[in-house]
Amino acid sequence: MSQGIVVLAQNLPDVNYVDQATLLAMSLKHTNPKTKISIITDDEVEQQILFDHIIPIPWNDDAKKSQWKIENRWKIYHASPYEKTIVMDTDMLVLQDISTWWKFLDNYKIFYTSKVYTYRGDIADTSYYRKAFLANNLPNLFCGFHYFEKSDKALEFYKLLELIMQNWQAFYEKFLEGVTRPKHVSVDVCVAIAAMILDCVPEITNSNVSFPSFTHMKKNCQGWEDSADNWQDRVGFYISRNCEIKIGNHLQSGILHYTEKDFITKSPVVERYRNLVNV
Repeated sequence: MSQGIVVLAQNLPDVNYVDQATLLAMSLKHTNPKTKISIITDDEVEQQILFDHIIPIPWNDDAKKSQWKIENRWKIYHASPYEKTIVMDTDMLVLQDISTWWKFLDNYKIFYTSKVYTYRGDIADTSYYRKAFLANNLPNLFCGFHYFEKSDKALEFYKLLELIMQNWQAFYEKFLEGVTRPKHVSVDVCVAIAAMILDCVPEITNSNVSFPSFTHMKKNCQGWEDSADNWQDRVGFYISRNCEIKIGNHLQSGILHYTEKDFITKSPVVERYRNLVNV
């Protein structure tokens, strides 16, 4: 049965998400050379050789006027060329062999991680960014890394997600209190509402395991009392010629969600991976 990773990348004038996806593909080529990765995009892809498939965004562009470029995320289920798919945000690096994760995910038709980690390896407190989740008792699901197997159960879930994302204002009004109601569509919030409606949270996550998950580098997840404007100004970042990464004095593993848009231009990470995987 086919399996692979899929990312959706739509560029903004000031952010090249395709470049981020390309960097992710390079990191995957280094640590998981047998794992396939496909990209869904209508933008130009220079390093096409890194991708198994380059897939146009289906059914028009729901994010044409958006500054978030997330409105097409529900389409990944339908567009994926694989029977078993891991979905990742573009601004991630795969720093270790994750082949055993696939074996764990075989136990699920859908899986969302429900806890993420600081760069020090502690469980991250994401409450600063998730006030709507706390106030409305939403399941704490993260779409940055999730999984599905093509199945009736997953199709039901993603059809409901489509409905919610296309009518998010109405669903927010029904399920979220006014003071905590986000003013824009959020995939994480929409997924949490779908899971609540279908009453399937125990079937799609497992809070007792430490993986699959990722290191979440949003600055207010790190437990700092005196936070800088971004994490890159607060703590050192180091990458060896073999693309081993340290943040502070902590060697990173698993999946690094670096989050900040200027990371790939401020650090030598792109050059190091290009040299390492020879692209």
